[in-house]
Amino acid sequence: MQDTLEPLFEIVTNTIGGFVDFIVLLLTSIPPFLLILIIAFIAFWVSRWTIGLFSFIGLFLIYNLGYWEPMIDTLALVLTSVFISIIIGIPIGIWMSQSNRVQGVLTPILDFMQTMPAFVYLIPSILFFGIGLVPGIISSVIFAMPPTIRLTNLGIRQVPKDLIEAANAFGSTSQQKLFKVQLPLATSTIFAGINQSIMLSLSMVVIASLVGAPGLGSDVYRAVTQIKVGVGFEAGLSIVILAIILDRISQNIKIKKN
Repeated sequence: MQDTLEPLFEIVTNTIGGFVDFIVLLLTSIPPFLLILIIAFIAFWVSRWTIGLFSFIGLFLIYNLGYWEPMIDTLALVLTSVFISIIIGIPIGIWMSQSNRVQGVLTPILDFMQTMPAFVYLIPSILFFGIGLVPGIISSVIFAMPPTIRLTNLGIRQVPKDLIEAANAFGSTSQQKLFKVQLPLATSTIFAGINQSIMLSLSMVVIASLVGAPGLGSDVYRAVTQIKVGVGFEAGLSIVILAIILDRISQNIKIKKN
């Protein structure tokens, strides 16, 4: 596979690496205090003032502790992983919802993806993509994508049968029924799947640091290997703050969609 598909692996590596570099460049081009205000405003707008205040204080604490740049790297890694999970996972979930046979084939594969220890995903990633950021993202995508697929499938299948029958009675095509009836009604469930993918991507941050992925995970890993309790606690606290902010924002975006 390395000899035959090496050009493909290089394309994937350059594409993912370039996308991450673009996100990092975009976020670092904004002054830290201004970016803190923007994220806090987004949290306040989609949720309530307490979440906005927590986001402001939490991000300012990360900046004050000196973990702003690693936090940006971690955020870029998570956003890239979730973006790939969405563009691949939602179409697969839609495909599963339209065919019981496809669901029967893919369900064991998703079970395998979710139950396999996350460290194992690093082995083929290193072989095909080398050491660095890309293997960490590939491993994160494999680990985080199943909830998006499962809940997209579940949300569409849970659309009330009478609404499907009404759409059929009005002569809707399969495409019209999917985009105008099933997907709008399944939006909240799909967003729940995306929320879970975000959390699973963040859980892979420290593991991805084992293969050279930058970010807060690498600080935690170095703190563990060098027995630096304070550094490990600070980096871990930064990951927790970032996780809470992303979780609350994604949850409340789902609620707003309702």
